[in-house]
Amino acid sequence: MGTGEFGFLWITKILSSGYTEHERYEMASGVVQMLGKHFYSKDLKDILHVQPAWVPPLLGFLSLDMKPYTPCPPPSPGFVALQILSASPGSADFGVTILPILLSALLPTHPLQLRSLALEVFYVFMSGWFSSQLENVLHKDLNRLLQAVGDPFKFTPNLPFRDGKPTIIVDYKPMKAAVVLIEFASSDLWQSHLRRSNFTSCEEVLSTEEGRGTALDHMFYTATRSTWPAFLHTPTKIIAAIRRLEELRCLNTAEIVIMWAWTVGVVNPTDDDAWKLIGNSTLKFYQTHGIGRLTALKQRIIDMTMEHIHTWFLMQRYEGSLYRVGSVRRLEPVQSTPLVWKPSSHRDQTDLRISRACQLRRLYHLFGYDPTTWNEAVSVQVDEGTDISLGRSATSVGFMDWTCDYP
Repeated sequence: MGTGEFGFLWITKILSSGYTEHERYEMASGVVQMLGKHFYSKDLKDILHVQPAWVPPLLGFLSLDMKPYTPCPPPSPGFVALQILSASPGSADFGVTILPILLSALLPTHPLQLRSLALEVFYVFMSGWFSSQLENVLHKDLNRLLQAVGDPFKFTPNLPFRDGKPTIIVDYKPMKAAVVLIEFASSDLWQSHLRRSNFTSCEEVLSTEEGRGTALDHMFYTATRSTWPAFLHTPTKIIAAIRRLEELRCLNTAEIVIMWAWTVGVVNPTDDDAWKLIGNSTLKFYQTHGIGRLTALKQRIIDMTMEHIHTWFLMQRYEGSLYRVGSVRRLEPVQSTPLVWKPSSHRDQTDLRISRACQLRRLYHLFGYDPTTWNEAVSVQVDEGTDISLGRSATSVGFMDWTCDYP
């Protein structure tokens, strides 16, 4: 079958033929099963490159597969089709088409391993959920999708076993779907459809340092995907997400959005107007929900476990050397630069650490603290090796007057 291209062409021919719907399903199922053996019999998923032209025939088949035909032994053709689809780069062109398929695949009446793949597809085609085409979809259908997604963490995959080993392997990470829901909180189209129940387990996961790190890792990966580089990339979206999550009383999830804003660098630190908005929202959040929560925010700012990929991301986003908050030159994001991995230099890593130090100083100034009064306010003892000295006491100042005077 070569690359599999002829198999997808074959499915297209079958779906457009004059046979009955059931006959088309039976014939196309056979082709999908052969594609599954071709792609996955030798663990080829990691190197499978699904072409955009292959997506429509898969969606056409899945629209038939979600109907109540006679079930077949695992892996079912629908499982195989979703598995191939989950390996695709995603696209903004298929949101309307995928929506009814996911509404069916996410139902509890379907095998749970199918639900896990459906949630993976929900993440992969993230850009489609913000397409202008979705504006013409009935609100009740958008509401039904979020009902079907529910709590992405809250199910145990019911995988078939043989000789004590699962016959189907599903690499499902619930945080991926949670990242999409967090982006929904920033969207006028989706905000009103979100429920607190969508974040029940996410709130528990984000109550731990490990959970916050996992969430930020997935958010970071999502922002570097070519299919959705717009993830929480403006102050307006960041503030809208925080506000909506607060309304839903999902405070841990709202706080992860604040951490995202302060640590990743999607908002240029030299943009005073943007940081005035983010600063006001941050100040209000912690004054309302507890200054003690600031301990976790500071820890994320000074954490450097992802410095290599973070440096790479910032070098791609901003032209030239990594920005410094006090720089005279205002750097603008470079939109057309492809995200190609390049090892960072020692100087780049140093610049990143200086940038983080400036962000920490910005945070201190926002709340009117210096290192000593900060520790007293949040009731935490800072390790000598991790604290960054500011050199002088901070007083409450406006963001427009704030600069970082590191060299």
